[in-house]
Amino acid sequence: MLQPFISQLVIDLKYATKNNFTGRVLYTEATAYARLPVAILLKKINEQLNKAGLGLKVYDAYRPYQVTKKMWKVVHDERYTANPTKGSGHNRGAAVDVTLVKISTGEELAMPTAFDDFSEKAHHGYNNLSKEVLDNRALLKTTMEKFGFVSLSTEWWHYSLPNAADRFELLDLSFNQLKHLN
Repeated sequence: MLQPFISQLVIDLKYATKNNFTGRVLYTEATAYARLPVAILLKKINEQLNKAGLGLKVYDAYRPYQVTKKMWKVVHDERYTANPTKGSGHNRGAAVDVTLVKISTGEELAMPTAFDDFSEKAHHGYNNLSKEVLDNRALLKTTMEKFGFVSLSTEWWHYSLPNAADRFELLDLSFNQLKHLN
C-alpha cells in the first residue's frame, strides 16, 4: 500500500469510480498498491516535491490483469491501453499514473488534459499549450525521470520503472488478495 508508507500522498484512483474512460467502476476499492521499489522512489519524489509545497496525486498504480482485459475491449489502441497479450507495467505493480498538487489546498496543477484523455494534447510532444501547463508537465516529467522512472510518450501522467516486463512478473491479484498479503 502506498499509504501510509508515503506521507502527504494524495490518492484518487479513477478506476475505483465511474470517472474514467470506461464509465464503469473497475476496482473494488480505492487503495493504491505498487512494488516496493516503486513505493520507495515515490516516497523520495514526494519528499522532494513537499519542499516546494507540492506533492503527488496518484490516479492509478497496480492494476489487476483482468481489468487490463476489460480496458482493452473499450479502447483497442496500444498508444493508450495495454494489449493484454503483453500485460502492462500497472499489472506488474511497476507503473503509476500521477499528477502534481499543491499541498496547502490539494489543488491539482494545470496539466495539458484531464486524466485518461486519449488525444494528441496528452502527448509529451504536444506543445501548443500555455507556458504554465508546459512548465508543470516538464516539472512532473523531470522529477519522475530524475528518480528513475520513464514516461510514456502518449500520456503525460504515466510513469513506469524501466524494463518492468523483464523485472517483475505479471499479476492478477484482486485488491482483497493484496490486502491480506504480508
